[in-house]
Parts: sequence; structure tokens; C-alpha cells
Amino acid sequence: MKIECIRTHHIRCHLKTPFGFSQWFYDQRNVLLVQIIGEGGIEGWGECYGPADVVQACVEKFYAPRLLGQTFQGTDSLWQLMWRASLDFARGGVMMSAMSGIDMALWDLNGKRLGVSVSELMGGRQRDRVPCYATGMYYLDQPEEQLLETLVAEGVQYAEQGYRAMKIKVGKNLPFDEAFCRALREALPATTLMADSNHAFDFPEAVRIGRVLDELSYHWFEEPLSPEHEHLYARLQEKLDLAIAGGECEQTRFGYQRFIAAGGVHLIQPDLAYCGGPSEALKIRAIASANGVNCIPHVWGTQLNLAAATHFLATAYPEPGRAEEKNLLLEYDRTENPLRDELYSVCVDVNGGDAYVPEAPGLGVTVNPDLLPEFVVTQTECRI
Repeated sequence: MKIECIRTHHIRCHLKTPFGFSQWFYDQRNVLLVQIIGEGGIEGWGECYGPADVVQACVEKFYAPRLLGQTFQGTDSLWQLMWRASLDFARGGVMMSAMSGIDMALWDLNGKRLGVSVSELMGGRQRDRVPCYATGMYYLDQPEEQLLETLVAEGVQYAEQGYRAMKIKVGKNLPFDEAFCRALREALPATTLMADSNHAFDFPEAVRIGRVLDELSYHWFEEPLSPEHEHLYARLQEKLDLAIAGGECEQTRFGYQRFIAAGGVHLIQPDLAYCGGPSEALKIRAIASANGVNCIPHVWGTQLNLAAATHFLATAYPEPGRAEEKNLLLEYDRTENPLRDELYSVCVDVNGGDAYVPEAPGLGVTVNPDLLPEFVVTQTECRI
């Protein structure tokens, strides 16, 4: 089978209610989808995390011309072709995001070609459903007293929907962060809670909030510090008991090897639409395992990335392993996202706080071609 056509679809939706976190506010969502078509019309889909219009140029102008006409027999050989083609000037960043979406589409294509799901290609599923944690409680344009009530009510709603774990945003300001962490724990005493600052804190601030999270038995503290300051993670861990998580900004096995070697991180979070794709995520997981670190994906985007992460966790082994298995939680973003919730005719089934692993060949989710034009900003097509 040869690759005959590569299309990209920059899709966008505007949000009814803008929301924010420690760095900025969103009023729209943008995603780049990659569609790869092989001989006989068989196709695979992937998505890229990052600035869609910039990544689109990387796919169309650089990688697609090098992949067209290639004989498709797997994924690693084509990953290596892309890697070596751009190694001298693109070991990370938006070009690696482009590679990630292409690689995801190749996994989808390969599964359909062989008639098996991506989790079977990854070595075989260990479980048929994966427990989720609800990501939400982003900031709204409200006075802080009202915002606190709104966010706690949102968390209670997730618990009522069956989510046994959820992740909040911190990094607004220290007094609000403390009040929010305490109020949510009081409202949900038995729920597994995590906190994500999106690298908002300097070292003393991270220590202060981390000690509050320790006191309240939060499960992990995500991106407490800038990804540029890896050496501070180990210093922070010396002062805290809860797990430190991070890595969604990192890419490739080489980047994660450096991140883990710096110490202090117990949970790494590669995004399969950004880290190098499923091919590279498996190598990253192996490095994490060799260092006694658990690996769960960061998930942000549409059904394609959600499905890829679900298959990835269906095949995962918790570290270090025990008779009563430790849950590796799937991130399930609950913010407004028509690109995830309205564009697909077949979606990952999430029910009662669990995601059921798709069994259909490939990723097991399907873009609805009739709805795609409603969201498309720009499309490209490269053919043999």
C-alpha cells in the first residue's frame, strides 16, 4: 500500500462562554486534523496540538511531499523518515506537533488496514474501560466570591455525573487558590482531586500552594513550575508529599529523558498530538517505566486525541505494579468544545466516569464529513 493523498483541515469553533486559566482566556478553539489516504481509499485520521495554521504549513509544505508515494507497512519507519528529514532544525516545537498528527493518522490507517484496534497494535489491551478524571473548573469573568461558588458547584456536578476524580485550575492568585482548594475539598471529601497551575508559580509560591494541597490530600500537583526550570522540580519535591506531575510541554523520548533525569517528577503527561505521536509516546512510556515513573497522557482537543489516549492507557501497566491495581486516569476535558462533541459520528463512549475502549479497527472514532465544512477554516491537499 502506498500513501496517495494527505489532507489537512484547520477547524475552528467560537465559544459561547470564554474561559481562562493561569495564562490566558479562550474565546475559540482551533485544531488541525490530518487525513492520510492510501491505495484503495483506506484512510486514517490524526490531530495536532498547537497553533493550527502554523502546524498546517508544516504538514503541507514539508512532511506531506516526503511521505507521498511511500510504501506503508507500519509507523516507525515513516516516523524515522520524518525525524531525519527535519532533525537539523526541528527537534521540537510546531514541526514535532505536525509529526504527531501524521503519526496518529498512520496508526489509525494501519489499524484499519489490518482490521484491529490501535490498542491491539500497541501490544494488547489490559482493560476494556479506563477511569477518567474530569478536567474543568476554568476561570470565568466573575467577581472572585461568585467565581468560587460557581467553580465548587461545577465540581459537585461532575461528582454527581459519576466522576470519582477531577482536576482543578490554580494560579489565579494565592489567596483565591487556597480558598478554592479548601472549598472544593470540603464539598467533595471522598473525591480524588488534583490541581494544575499551568506553570504559574515561582518556587516559594509553589511550596506554599503545594503544602495546602498536601494538607487537603490532593492526589497530584501538575506543572507547579515553569518547564524551563526542570532543576527546581526536585527541590520542590523535597518539601512536599504529594506527587509532582508535568511534561505536557515536552516532546520526544530525548526531551522526557532529560526531564525525568532532572528528578522530582512522579507522573509524566505526554500529549499524543504533540509529543511525537503514539509511536513516540510508547518509547516515552518505556523510559518512564525504566525510571519507576508513571505515564498518563495530557488530552486536549477532539475525539481523535481522546481515542489515542484511551488506547494508550488500555495497554498501560502501572508502576511498580501490585495485586490491587493502581488506576492510571484518563484526562477528560469537560469545557465547551463543539469540535469534540459535535463533529464526530462515532465517539469514545464515556459513561459514569469511565471511557470504554473503542473496539473498531484503528482509533475507533469517525469524523462526520457532512459536518466538517461547518467548522473548516482552511484545507489543503497533496497528491501523488
